[in-house]
Amino acid sequence: MKDRILKKILSVTAVLSMTMLTQGFSAAPAEAQSNVPVLNLFTWSDYIDPALVTKFEAQCHCKLVETDYDSNSEMMAKLKLGGTSQYDVVVPSNFVILEMADEGLIQPVDHSKLSNFSNLIERFQNPTYDPGDKYSIPYQWGTTGMVYDPAKLKNPPQSWSLLFDPAVNPNYPFVLPKGEGRNEISAACAYLGYGFNCMAQDQWVAAAKLIKQTRKRPNFAGFVDETPALSQVKTGLLATSIAFNGDVGNCHADGSCRTLQYFIPKEGGDIWVDTMAITSHAKQPALALEFINFILDAKNGAQLSNFNQYASPNAAATPMLQPVLLTPMFSPPDTEMSRLVFLSPLTGAKLKLFNAIWTSAMQ
Repeated sequence: MKDRILKKILSVTAVLSMTMLTQGFSAAPAEAQSNVPVLNLFTWSDYIDPALVTKFEAQCHCKLVETDYDSNSEMMAKLKLGGTSQYDVVVPSNFVILEMADEGLIQPVDHSKLSNFSNLIERFQNPTYDPGDKYSIPYQWGTTGMVYDPAKLKNPPQSWSLLFDPAVNPNYPFVLPKGEGRNEISAACAYLGYGFNCMAQDQWVAAAKLIKQTRKRPNFAGFVDETPALSQVKTGLLATSIAFNGDVGNCHADGSCRTLQYFIPKEGGDIWVDTMAITSHAKQPALALEFINFILDAKNGAQLSNFNQYASPNAAATPMLQPVLLTPMFSPPDTEMSRLVFLSPLTGAKLKLFNAIWTSAMQ
């Protein structure tokens, strides 16, 4: 959930140059050389501390090779084109887990090999998006809400009306994310009174209609995903947008957006979770389980979150987290947690219907 685009371009450029020199134009993950096993990790860029990689390699006497993606849709597309046998561990967002399982892209997790599973916070041990953590194990988590510039918007209501009510923001530029549509439709549903985790067709249609109406407003500046939209709020191009708490917390910490305000709307929002899953045809399933258990270790879990600056699902890691990760920005109080939900997964015909409705909302 970070701004990974520039780093992705630089990373791909460097890797491609080396690959052209040694292997031609093939971009396939690395194979084991000699007797050293290779774990191929498919993840968001800049999402694991290099020191953790080095530590894991020393522990497992293996080589970890990382390949990056920028979206869940990109990751799933590559898995469908043969990636289930090229990669061992993937890091999908919670709302696509059951979709991936339904399409045969990931396999059940053998919990008997995860001695550190009990380190997880209770709410993550049997989440609604993946009951019993059958196919996935939490990696990092955060919240989805609204960010705004108080120099432009004076004391706006802590509500999704900041997006959808023209009277609340009649003039200043704003955007909507262009991603998979779950947060966008859910936010519109919540504003309309259906709740953030709306699941009925008529509710989705009403939400899509509201988004179409919103697109026609003169100060609507287009579809821009959460992290780049935050950058535009920081520079003054936008007044508000949907945002991830971790992104706002990071720019508060580095001083680049200390005046910006973030809130979880009173109508509700979601808890997003990036997870670890094992591909259905992983060449190193045992090593994949060892990696997952390694991340679940208390010290390693803390190091992961301190590097990423996102909340940890690891209760045992809490005493070792940086103080900023224990603030309300990253660890919301119970009053805010009560308004947050895991988005329910969509599969099969329901997913196709949702995608069709979301596509219509953007046209």
